[in-house]
Amino acid sequence: MVSPAIALAFIPLLLTIIIRCRYYFVLFYRAVLVRIWKDCVTGLSREERAYQYVLTHATPGDPDSILDAFDVWCSKVEFISNIGPKKGKILDRLLMEQSPLTVLELGAHCGYSTVRIARSLPLGARLYSLEMDARNAVIAEKIIRLAGFDDDTVELIVNPSDEVIPLLRSDYGLERLDFVFMDHWKKCYLPDLQMLEGSGLLGKGSMIVADNVLFPGAPKFLRYIRKSGLYEWKVHRATLEYSKGIRDGMAELVYQGIK
Repeated sequence: MVSPAIALAFIPLLLTIIIRCRYYFVLFYRAVLVRIWKDCVTGLSREERAYQYVLTHATPGDPDSILDAFDVWCSKVEFISNIGPKKGKILDRLLMEQSPLTVLELGAHCGYSTVRIARSLPLGARLYSLEMDARNAVIAEKIIRLAGFDDDTVELIVNPSDEVIPLLRSDYGLERLDFVFMDHWKKCYLPDLQMLEGSGLLGKGSMIVADNVLFPGAPKFLRYIRKSGLYEWKVHRATLEYSKGIRDGMAELVYQGIK
């Protein structure tokens, strides 16, 4: 049996751990415990609950209103790992600077980033958005159309990225990707990037933006781009979306081609 003196000696250490990790405890509560409880109570998925909120609080055909409603729900009600408004402004700026005509999104989830990208595109541009989860894709489709974007602007493709990327040239008629946004499974960042390189769809100046490269993190992806010599790159440091105190970052890559 542990003596009271020894137990007391561990209290400062325990308090230090709790203080240092408090933001992660809050994230676990909001992202996991609240989700499990509401899944049981409502019988709906978290994404379906988010859609219901957006549907009743946003103005149809107004992308800004839809994004604002999402941001309120994700910050005040339940946590969803969208890019969020802070890192979203960086994405907005990069899109405005690049004015891409052909854009690929890997990981539509429930459509937040899809709407954010689509509203920043120039006239005549087209966004191909991939989502492997069929239930989430149904929600994303509703959100995209609610925002006022039709099939000519946004095409939602429901399949895993490793199955779709090899078909982008043959089945979708793409010759070049001007801009790629990655926000799907972090373990897929590196193999999907290498698949894009091998496809020949990246040209000099093509931009790739990858979210959450510091948390949860994509270390193999970062090591590769650092050593490959194929990219000019940097990491925009920020905090995790809808959270405080958790450091995150978004990688910006500009393809330079094989030297």
